[in-house]
Amino acid sequence: MMKQIFFEQSSPYSLGVELEFQILDVDTMDLVSRAEEMLALFPKPEQDQVAREFMQSIFEVQTGICATVEEVELDLRHMVEVAEDIARRCGCLLFASGIHPFARPAEQKVTDNERYLRIMHELQHVGRQFISQGLHVHIGMSDRETAVKVCDAIQAYLPLLLALSTSSPYFTGVDTGFHSYRTKLFEVFPLAGIAEYLGDWGSYEQMVSTLLEAGIIQDTCDLWWDVRPSPHFGTIEIRACDMPSFFPDIMALTALIQALAVHIVEQDFPRQRINPQILRHNKWQASRHGLKGRFNDPFFRFSDTPKSLGESVLLMLESLEPVMLRLGSARWAERIRHIVDHGTSTDRQRQLVREVGVLKDMVARLQGEFWS
Repeated sequence: MMKQIFFEQSSPYSLGVELEFQILDVDTMDLVSRAEEMLALFPKPEQDQVAREFMQSIFEVQTGICATVEEVELDLRHMVEVAEDIARRCGCLLFASGIHPFARPAEQKVTDNERYLRIMHELQHVGRQFISQGLHVHIGMSDRETAVKVCDAIQAYLPLLLALSTSSPYFTGVDTGFHSYRTKLFEVFPLAGIAEYLGDWGSYEQMVSTLLEAGIIQDTCDLWWDVRPSPHFGTIEIRACDMPSFFPDIMALTALIQALAVHIVEQDFPRQRINPQILRHNKWQASRHGLKGRFNDPFFRFSDTPKSLGESVLLMLESLEPVMLRLGSARWAERIRHIVDHGTSTDRQRQLVREVGVLKDMVARLQGEFWS
């Protein structure tokens, strides 16, 4: 019997942003399992906007429901500053990147949570490698069919968002050669990565029902896709990005994601399945080469010929700036251009390693640049 899934009401294009921070020892710059200690110190007004993560060395900060990017900025500034103060009281620092550059996965502790322990029991050694962090952005949708339309279309452009956010070149002390090695770690999970083509809400309900009946998932949140409907919130959730290392990049990406979702709703994007090989190729290019990788636009909306991901970002931005102006977030367009011109956290990390030579010192320098 097909399970009917209720899609909650939300204000169209409203925003909710989740930031996954690493908790570092102030002296060693290594990951330290202090999430529970930090959570206990949060004042009650802010406790609803922080959350445990898979590992005890990771800590999530959330916004409330925001109508505009400006509201997101105010909310995040307050919450992150509170979290930073609490971290300092615990002898820790918060660090923003897709993967900690030299931490050892075997030394991390899983959060004592029934769901997380169940996942770790199944994933075993694969799960123990999962010390990665991302930026998640929720966009409110007017109805469930609109949510499906945007999920299906926006995944064509997730490699552009990933390329702008890359921040995970190092893993266990090694330069992996990737701009986003987090992406490759995440894809090992059986229910993660490129989303299924949905088509309509009925198909989504049918797919979820099949997976529930087979015991493959216990809830829709077990689908760790790069983009997914979030029925409980009345949103779609963009999950493809690394955790940016700089606050202005977080805000610029949030503004770009909101504008892209609005653009897809308002424009006549084809309701068609995208060739999965194109999706995989574009995602590989973003994770391996960042903004210098090649991008094939499957809808030919921003480019009718293959271009670099950086060039494609600028073409997309040109189309989206009128939407950003209408949404009141146009000032963040210049930051997107800055990222294309000057690089992402991955580029900065490699530059710092060339300068200081030691990953610990690189982390210390980068951590101090978060608000810049």
